[in-house]
Order: sequence, then C-alpha cells, then structure tokens
Amino acid sequence: MKSTPFTHLHQALGAKMAEFAGYNMPISYTGINDEHHAVRNNVGVFDVSHMGEFILKGEHALDLIQRLGSNDSSKLTNGQAQYSALVNENGGIVDDMLVYCIEANKVYMIVVNASNIEKDWQWFTHFNTKQVEMHNISDRTCLLAIQGPNATKVLQPLTEMDLIHMKYYTFAKGKFAGVENVLVSATGYTGAGGVEIYFEDEGDNAVKIWNAIFEAGAAAGIKPVGLGARDTLRLEKGYCLYGNDINDFTTPIEAGLGWITKFSKEFTASELLKRQKETGVEKKLVGFEMIERGIPRHDYKIRDAEGNLIGHVTSGTQSPTLNIGIGMGYVMSSYSAIGSTIYIDIRDKLIKASVVQFPFVK
Repeated sequence: MKSTPFTHLHQALGAKMAEFAGYNMPISYTGINDEHHAVRNNVGVFDVSHMGEFILKGEHALDLIQRLGSNDSSKLTNGQAQYSALVNENGGIVDDMLVYCIEANKVYMIVVNASNIEKDWQWFTHFNTKQVEMHNISDRTCLLAIQGPNATKVLQPLTEMDLIHMKYYTFAKGKFAGVENVLVSATGYTGAGGVEIYFEDEGDNAVKIWNAIFEAGAAAGIKPVGLGARDTLRLEKGYCLYGNDINDFTTPIEAGLGWITKFSKEFTASELLKRQKETGVEKKLVGFEMIERGIPRHDYKIRDAEGNLIGHVTSGTQSPTLNIGIGMGYVMSSYSAIGSTIYIDIRDKLIKASVVQFPFVK
C-alpha cells in the first residue's frame, strides 16, 4: 500500500486510515458529519496527493487532448482549467479528468483519478502518434484541497497570488508559504468553494506547506478532512465519482455530462455520442431524495411501484446537510423526469423516493 507525503501527519492526528486506490488514506478524523459541516460552513483540508498528474508538451499536445477528450480544450487560454472525459470506442468513460492550460497550444497538465493512473497513461501513450512529450509526475506531486467558504481568506496571507478574486476554474503559479513553483487552482470536488494546491514533493515542502496552512487557519478553526466527508460533500452537489456513477460502460450522455461533450470537433466515439444526444438513451443517471425513511447504498436495486427492476443505485448516503437519504443512480429513461416516483429496494422492502434536480444542496 502506497503512502502520500502526508500519511505520517494523518496518523499523528489520529485519523482513521484505510486503503483507497492502493493508497493508505485518511477516511475521517473527528467524524464524517463534523468534517462535512466544517467544509460546507467554514474551511477544511484534504490530502488528495493520490491523484494522478500528467504533463503534455509540444506542438501536438493540444491535438492529442482534443483527439481523446470529450470537451473542447482549444477554448482554453493560459491559466484556465476545464473538466473533461476520456472516452473509449464504445462511448464509455475511460476516466473523467481536469485539463490545465499552462501554455496554450504547447503545455498542459492532465489530472486523473488515482485508481486510473496507469490505465489513463497507457491510453494517452497508445494514441500518442505524433511524439508529444509526456511526463507522468504523479508520484512526485503533492496535492492539497483547501475547501470551504473561508478557504481563500485563510490562505491569502501565505502568498502574493490573488486567491480571493481567483475565478472558478482558473489557476495561478507562484510562491506559496515560502515554496516556489506552486500551482493554485480555483477548483475542487465539494461545491463549497476553495482551492487546490499542487507542488513538488521535494525536501520538506509537504510538511512546510501543511504546517503553514494549519497555522494560518488556526484562528478560523480549520480542520483536516478525510475521504468520507469528501464523498458526502460531492454527492450533495451531484458530482460523479468514477467507478460508482461513471465507468467504461456508461457514456457521458447517459451520465448527464452532455455539457462536457462538445461536437465542434471529432474525438473518440463522437459520432456515436452525437447520435445518443439526438435520439436519446435507454438509461439516465438521476438524483433522488428518499420520501420514506431509508439510506440508499451503492448497487441497491431501483424498482417501480409494481416491483419491476428499472435501475440501480450508484451512490447514496444520509445527507449531513439535509438529514435525509439522497442518492444517484441509473434508471430507465421513462422514469428519469424530475418528480418521478421510484422505489429503492432496501432489504427486500420498497422505500419510496423522488427524482430531483441536481444539486441536492444549492
């Protein structure tokens, strides 16, 4: 099991640790609900150094990204980031990813899921027929997500970069907490605001930045946060989790990711996805709230009033903010309209739920 540069700090803080994507990661410190509310209402720090990062360089770097990515990355200018997806020949999602434009048409950083680093690297390598210079920097890159409405206010004294006015899905590079060449982006996976900080795992950089962040945020009550609350936070916003809500057999159109699927250019399976968008799909990813008491869980069956199987739950939890069961799942398209009544099969009992609009928490 791999460690991140912060693993010893999590253990010293008494975090509950568990394996995630091959890494020894903190699941919670003081409890998922406590950490969830800290991020939603204040500020919390996630170690997400297990994520993967690739650098693509050269005159054909953008061509490769355009060939493989569902979104139109030619729209990016220096300092902009974009959410996109790698798609296979059948329209399934190889992975979802972030594309960072460091130098337009020349240098890009791709951020991928920890569980897919090797798969994604092989995917880019397989299609790299024009000798794009590629570097897998995953093992030497630290990544901290400082999330919450007070995140930028807490961090601003640590840098001359203007974090407070940084626009959503933009980034800057500079000195942070005395460490050079730090990339700070106004991105995250919580929907609570904040930034993500990328820097090289060199010398005492990790400990230096971690300590500086917690010293700067001490008066504000900053908290370390584990992957448990990361999951409940992203679910309240209706953000997909790879391996649960999207995978190699679900298409962006089925997953409600048509907004990152641009047909202004050709990419893998773009014609197939275009037909799906025009003619419709048999199943759709929906959000639902429990009307009756019950907590939906991954792989629970979704049925109609007569008990017929119409889909399955991909993600579910008891929402810490709403204090009701919420979930995401694929259902037959005829049951996907907002307001549709569906039933979650929980221990052989049909528990009523209603299809709702994302996000669950505004």
